[in-house]
Amino acid sequence: MLVQNDLISQLQARYQSFSKSQKLIATYIIENYDRAAFITASRMGQTVGVSESTVVRFAYSVGYDGYPELQRALQELIRNKLTSMQRIQLTSDLPRSDVLKTVLKYDMQNIRMTIDAIDNIAFEGAVNALVNANNIYVIGMRNAYPIAQFLSYNLSFICGCVVSVNTTLFNACEQMAHTGEGDVCVAISFPRYSNRTVDAIEFAHSLGATTIALTDSNSSPLIPFATYPLTARSDMVPFTDSLVAPLSLINAIIVAVGLMRKEYLAEHFSRLENIWDRQKIYVKSTVPMRPQEDK
Repeated sequence: MLVQNDLISQLQARYQSFSKSQKLIATYIIENYDRAAFITASRMGQTVGVSESTVVRFAYSVGYDGYPELQRALQELIRNKLTSMQRIQLTSDLPRSDVLKTVLKYDMQNIRMTIDAIDNIAFEGAVNALVNANNIYVIGMRNAYPIAQFLSYNLSFICGCVVSVNTTLFNACEQMAHTGEGDVCVAISFPRYSNRTVDAIEFAHSLGATTIALTDSNSSPLIPFATYPLTARSDMVPFTDSLVAPLSLINAIIVAVGLMRKEYLAEHFSRLENIWDRQKIYVKSTVPMRPQEDK
């Protein structure tokens, strides 16, 4: 398989050896790789004037295991470079009737790819580190902020001292000034990567803390500073990042940590349920009784 960064240059280098139909496809990809990353093989064939099967065979001929893999390579090539406006422009020709199925299929694909690529040893190491941590710092900015808050909220029930690093009020490194050995920093970032998140995990790493990076690939700038790198696909759908796979991975982390502290968790939730009941936090659920049949 071709390396993504070399794809365009490889097509240019091999251009003269391509057939007439292949040249049409290669020219379109070279000149419109941003659009090519998000259209089907059928649509590309219609655009350049060749059959869908010709497009699929072209993908094989340039070293990919089918058109979807070629498309993912193009997405990887551009995903760190496009602005939000450019992403939106790419979806202008996506029919509204196809939106629901298209988005769900992208999310399913991201989860499948995450399952295939996850490092189980790193996952177990991250879970053990969280269970044994003195303090846990969770940082996620921009598009990663919602899932960072979800992780912080749920870990706080299990692990006690969890700090959700608030970068709207403070500098992240200031909040982590006392971080050291025995502490854990979980840094979450996806393209376009946040410089502040990279700075935070680098800072925690320099102080001797155990670091967990939750990101999209091993080429992420978080990886060099991660004790335990965890990757989950977040390929665009198409102008917004898909965070379904990252959230699923976070759910797995929460469940795994909870299972290792299940006795504490059962006792803690028992106390919390009493508090929630007294303070009427949740709507009281009543299960209707089934009517008795006349005998």
